[in-house]
Amino acid sequence: MEKATHIAVIPGLGFTHLVPILHFSKRLVELHPHVHVTCIVPSLGSLPSASKAILETLPPNINPILLPPVNLSDLPQGIRPTIQIHLAMTHSMQSIHDTLKCITSKIPLVAMVIDSFAYEAQDFAQEFNMLSYVYFPCAVTTLATYFYMPKLDEETSCEYPDLTHPIQIPGCLPFHGRDLCTLARDRSSLGYEFFLQRVKRMPRVDGVLVNSFLEMEIGPIRALEDEGTGYPPVYPVGPIVQTGTACTIGLESLTWLDNQQVGSVLYVCFGSGGTLSQEQIIELAYGLELSNHKFLWVVRAPSDEANSAYLGEQNHVDPLEFLPSGFLERTKEQGMVLPSWAPQTQILSHSSVGGFLTHCGWNSTLESVLNGVPLITWPLFAEQMMNAVVLSEGLKVGVRPRVNENGLVDRVETVEVIKRLMEGKEGGEMRRRMKDLKEAATSALKPDGSSTKTLSQVAFKWKNLA
Repeated sequence: MEKATHIAVIPGLGFTHLVPILHFSKRLVELHPHVHVTCIVPSLGSLPSASKAILETLPPNINPILLPPVNLSDLPQGIRPTIQIHLAMTHSMQSIHDTLKCITSKIPLVAMVIDSFAYEAQDFAQEFNMLSYVYFPCAVTTLATYFYMPKLDEETSCEYPDLTHPIQIPGCLPFHGRDLCTLARDRSSLGYEFFLQRVKRMPRVDGVLVNSFLEMEIGPIRALEDEGTGYPPVYPVGPIVQTGTACTIGLESLTWLDNQQVGSVLYVCFGSGGTLSQEQIIELAYGLELSNHKFLWVVRAPSDEANSAYLGEQNHVDPLEFLPSGFLERTKEQGMVLPSWAPQTQILSHSSVGGFLTHCGWNSTLESVLNGVPLITWPLFAEQMMNAVVLSEGLKVGVRPRVNENGLVDRVETVEVIKRLMEGKEGGEMRRRMKDLKEAATSALKPDGSSTKTLSQVAFKWKNLA
């Protein structure tokens, strides 16, 4: 019997950090059954039901250990969700250390793989004699930007959105300062301070496993491989996405899609954490209605904080109450509206779906790529603006709406981008390019594909240390 190789995995807080690292773990043990994973799961308050559902589907050689939840009352009140995550992860470090100590007293761990928000756990690698890796669930472009941030911080005196020239990061498309991740918007904020701490620590690990693939981001991948950079090895092992759903909510949408024409429906969803303001919901609703295109819209209750649902479930309010008066009745033959949640992977794989209006979260982006669905790129927070640039300007598989002087995408602009995607020559070209990208993504995951070979390279290294 083959000797077991034991590693620890430490996700960040929140559904969108837990899920990617669990899917990475599942792919790892599927390809390399000798690897056994202990997943040390921190939480803020009670674990959301969606997270519990994912944990219940894990194979036998992935063992989750739920840490005592961090009490919300122990954290400063009225702070942004991303700062909550940083502080709560710091509060979790003692529990993580104690758990690692307990595990290593029984079995040797050869490596730990951590979410970037769990960066403080890097300190435990040397103590417990194991390698440390970051699992980075975003684009390689984003990783390259993070590596570059300390240099940019030293060289720049103003706020990044005020820069008059694009930021040029080796191997990447030029970015405007306003498109950098949310935490880089205000350099005097506590969030920026935490962000800089995190990105300065990342290069000290033994490697970074990234949920992307060579053919999608060859520029930044090759740039990071340059020996002169001093960065750790970068291992593109994606696209790794959820292949099924443990959720039964919204399944009626699949029946509705069965009755629509091939490629006729625009799927509209802002991920598991994205929220729109009340005013933006109204404008989007009228834009969908006036476009005269079929739509399937996942609506969440409004908030002026774009990531207000990021850490878990919102208060129990009916999101449909916030739609324009008479909207549901007027569009009952044109579209379908789902409150809060939908079986996204099944929707994107449905033949009736011809476009995806998305917040450009990386999980949603990769799911769209694997299903060959072109995009309307509507970023909200985090690194989503950079993803929108990559998708719309670099890969040219999406169209990005313009934001007006009030910070809104108005109904007229919404109609225009829907028609650009769903009709005519431009939409056809985006579909063709997305089809090519889908084929490249599928090939990367084959036994002889680039991502499978890369993951095996890491797994064999760990095996030799076991």
